[in-house]
Amino acid sequence: MNGPAIRVDAHQHFWDPARYTYPWMAGDAMDPVRRAFGPDDLLPSLRAARVDATILVQTLSSVAETREFLQLAAATDVVRGVVGWVDLTAPSVGDTLDELLDGPGGHLLVGVRHQVHDEPDPDWLRRDDVRRGLAAVQHRGLTYDLLIRAREILAATDTVRRLPGLPFVLDHIAKPRIAAGRDDLWTLGMPALAAEPNVSVKVSGMVTEADWASWTPQDLRPFVGRVVDWFTPQRLLFGSDWPVCLLAGSYEAVLAGLTAALPALSPGELEQVFGGNAARFYGIGADRG
Repeated sequence: MNGPAIRVDAHQHFWDPARYTYPWMAGDAMDPVRRAFGPDDLLPSLRAARVDATILVQTLSSVAETREFLQLAAATDVVRGVVGWVDLTAPSVGDTLDELLDGPGGHLLVGVRHQVHDEPDPDWLRRDDVRRGLAAVQHRGLTYDLLIRAREILAATDTVRRLPGLPFVLDHIAKPRIAAGRDDLWTLGMPALAAEPNVSVKVSGMVTEADWASWTPQDLRPFVGRVVDWFTPQRLLFGSDWPVCLLAGSYEAVLAGLTAALPALSPGELEQVFGGNAARFYGIGADRG
């Protein structure tokens, strides 16, 4: 008889502004989250939501942060994987990945991410050196998180097609303009990206693309509905984007908002969205063994 399905938060962060400078944290609007956040801050919300495991995702273009996250994950039972950062453009990217994989907590490195939407060049993902870096990620059995907006969807689609053996996951449904109620460029570009079988998507990071003070599940529903149609429930991963999400709502509010925004899904499909798909994509289990 099968046990309870694993519940996974596929996208959460830790940070400490006293130790690092976070360029994306500039401006008064970020004041509510401009403090240290660590495992002890997150665990009560995970327990309340009955979440068994999380994926800790990079916040800086820093190998040092990735090393620290791997060691922190090794000491934190609930964190079952780390999506870190390496310089994909560096000739030594393979050596860096090997160093991380062989170092403390290296068995918990499950993927790599870069803040592509902050690059001046919308075709950054098409660069030859970036593609070589992505091939090095694939060669080591890792995954790649796509952090893009609508501007980069075409380049991402082309890149995904060129690397069919690399599992990609699209963070935050590519950050459509939810607060505006529509995003025509996003709507136009997403179907082709979703048509590629090696791409999954995180239904995450949406509340901070909506109106922080007044969003409701109704605001999310048109965007979530399209993503479900394009990707199917079999390629959807729940992510809280905690503690970024705290700018617009609590962990519990984010979870409830997504649940209400989803179209009618079967109990089995919901189990996959809220855990099974992430466990399969990142290769994590119900326990660390």
